[in-house]
Amino acid sequence: MNIQELANSINGQIKGADEFFTDFTGRFLFLNNADNGDIVIRHWINDKGVEMAASKNISCLITQNPKDGALEKAEEINFPLIVVDKIELASAYALKHAISNFSPDSKNVIITGTNGKSTTSHLIYHIIDNAGFRVLTNTDSESEFNTLIDPMVANMVASEVIEKGPLDYLVIEVSEVQGWLGNLMKNHAYLMADAVSANVGVITNIAMDHIGLVNSIDEVFNEIQAVPNAIKDSLILNHDDELVMRIDSSKNNFYCSMNKLDDSKNNIYYDDGVVYDGEVILRPEELPFNSYHFIQNILSAVGACIALGIDIEDIREGVKSYKSLNRRFSRISEDPLIFDDFAHNPDGIKATIKESLKLVPEGKTLHVACAIRGSRGVDINKLNAEALVESFNDNIELYLSSSIDVVDNLNVVIDEEREIFFEVLNRNNIGFKHFDNLVDTLETVCREASEGDVILLIGAQGMDPAEGFLKDII
Repeated sequence: MNIQELANSINGQIKGADEFFTDFTGRFLFLNNADNGDIVIRHWINDKGVEMAASKNISCLITQNPKDGALEKAEEINFPLIVVDKIELASAYALKHAISNFSPDSKNVIITGTNGKSTTSHLIYHIIDNAGFRVLTNTDSESEFNTLIDPMVANMVASEVIEKGPLDYLVIEVSEVQGWLGNLMKNHAYLMADAVSANVGVITNIAMDHIGLVNSIDEVFNEIQAVPNAIKDSLILNHDDELVMRIDSSKNNFYCSMNKLDDSKNNIYYDDGVVYDGEVILRPEELPFNSYHFIQNILSAVGACIALGIDIEDIREGVKSYKSLNRRFSRISEDPLIFDDFAHNPDGIKATIKESLKLVPEGKTLHVACAIRGSRGVDINKLNAEALVESFNDNIELYLSSSIDVVDNLNVVIDEEREIFFEVLNRNNIGFKHFDNLVDTLETVCREASEGDVILLIGAQGMDPAEGFLKDII
């Protein structure tokens, strides 16, 4: 590959030098940890960044936004800088290149959808790892590495193989909708799935999130429906989701359902246990959790592993030994009984509250502490408040947190977000207590919960540090 071939592949224009500064190592990285011969992808770069890249003997810089003299500096020092219209094309190329060169023989699976991606991905990873294979996943508890905003996943693949040797499997979580600075990265899920060259794909569900990048459920559907075109062999579909079932796919489809399906070999359903090919392969007491939406994740993970060719007994043992990600309906205290969940969109909120209510003894109360989503816009907070209204009953006490004591500048709750939350709840006569600080929210909830009550913590970044605070409170 020469620099012109690279530029053509990512629809970029070469500025400065028209050849690589030094021989390319094959690795796409970030500026801080890049070294001699690597290529750096950055959403923006300035003249100081170009100088730093040159001083580190980096092979080439790729950016969408050259600013503050970056172009002039590249020309001045004769340094190769490629400017692209869409950074996601560069990151997708980097991912495809990393897999082709560092993990060409692995079987790969991608998981996308609005809810359940991280749990499903992590469960698939655990099953494969528990079976003794070499496997890598990009999933973490906060789902930070499932995008094409930067070359993170490409870097993860290359680094893992260089440090520990060849991989048998890649399990890649893919954000169904993604954007940067309020602009949609159109076809993000397809681009990332295609770059992974996945043998198997999983679509968990289609629901509203990422308001502003997309503004209707049809737009979410449009972002996901092309994913099957990037899958080589099998697709795992949630049979219970009407929009997922609208996806047109000619792949070898596996269907997963919480309702009994026929016993064809490609159906996995829950009927007093996980059923595959007409047989119960996992009994209810063998499952790591028994809430509705998490069992759906188990079904999808089982389907993906079957499609990948993992032995059924290995799948059983992997599911039975699984420990969930942080903040996935995690029980973080026994006295008082506290559950913590990353529920941060309407479907997640409703599902989590529904499952929590099942755990509340008769005559006792569910105390719900919810972090308002900061800097995510009025629309998603309106929908989240409406989800709380829909879930509310006389056995629930509601507490809201703006979490200004814990969030960074990217997650600050602005006045309009707080006000729409209040307006929806007040209009529906839902009582609540609001606190600026997360620590005050948690102290109040724990003080007001009586013996036998259940506490549920929900929300994204504004609720993330809660478990740490609670160690000093309870």
